[in-house]
Amino acid sequence: MLYALRSALGAIASLGLLVMLNTSVVVAADSVHDVSSEVCGTCHKDIYQQWAGSMHANSTALNDPIHATFYKKVVGDPLAEGVKMKNGKFPVCLQCHAPNAALEKSTKLDAKVAYREGVNCVACHTLKTFKGINAPNGKLQLGMKAYEVTDALQGPSGFTRGLQELKAGNDMFGGAPADDSAKPNPHLGEAVELDGKTIPSMPMEANAGLMRSNAACMGCHEKRSNAHGTPLCRTGNEYRTSNNFVSCQACHMAIVSVPKMKDGEVVPGEMVNIPDHSMAGGHDGKMITRGLAMSMDTRREGDTIKATLIVRNRLPHAYPTGAPFRNFFIRVATYDKDGKMLWKNYQVHPIKDDPKAAFWLTL
Repeated sequence: MLYALRSALGAIASLGLLVMLNTSVVVAADSVHDVSSEVCGTCHKDIYQQWAGSMHANSTALNDPIHATFYKKVVGDPLAEGVKMKNGKFPVCLQCHAPNAALEKSTKLDAKVAYREGVNCVACHTLKTFKGINAPNGKLQLGMKAYEVTDALQGPSGFTRGLQELKAGNDMFGGAPADDSAKPNPHLGEAVELDGKTIPSMPMEANAGLMRSNAACMGCHEKRSNAHGTPLCRTGNEYRTSNNFVSCQACHMAIVSVPKMKDGEVVPGEMVNIPDHSMAGGHDGKMITRGLAMSMDTRREGDTIKATLIVRNRLPHAYPTGAPFRNFFIRVATYDKDGKMLWKNYQVHPIKDDPKAAFWLTL
């Protein structure tokens, strides 16, 4: 019986991470790339809460223990300024894991709130055009280097007639805690006062062509080659091979309904729909479950019960994808009519208990 798979299906590691975010609100910044997501959360409360619990918010070496292990080994101290990779170059990992720091050529990740926040609101919403990860010189341009970056926020859709006002329940704003009266909009080009806070001017442009497409993700989630030129993080390659047209956002930012707010209170029975900014992925149990379709057929042959377990990948890329050290395994057990376990396929770990049951993708 096949009960541990790798290669085309691969594996998922589920992690529980503690989110530690700075609680101060930035109300002034030299650049839009210095604006904390907490500022955005003043209006986009539900979206902010989703993002705050996401892996994007925990992407730096300050919060992600796996990335931190690699970073400290390959680069050095994430709290030090001016550190370089062993080849003497600026740390390429910051282009994806701490994009605002990368834009300002800083390696001291606690220097600004926007650095510590990793892939925060402005990191994604200032991507103007996707240049691709293959540079003209034949080398890779990864992360922020794959994009033309602008100071104007890029939105997933154009403004409607509500351009001049923010209103409660407007799907675009993720649950702004207001009544039905007009609220000042910082995306019109001027700083505004809102709920006792000064919100800096953050002009916004419509850019559905990028923000609703895979191009918004592929700068970081395309591929990353090792020293031998073998693509390790290769989701982009996997997606193209599948010949699928589903966008990344369709799965990883599926629309969710949240309670409508008015005067800071939930409006009973009324909901608003917003894109899910928690970015569910390999760390999310529900996403892991949805990624596979499994079926089992059993038959008795004398005193033996034989079982066939079929596992199918439902995703437009490999399962698992991303980091090559991810793996998943399936636990199979039998019980008697009283619920007592009679047998299971491993006791401690499938690879240690039965190495021949594991299949690995060799690079």
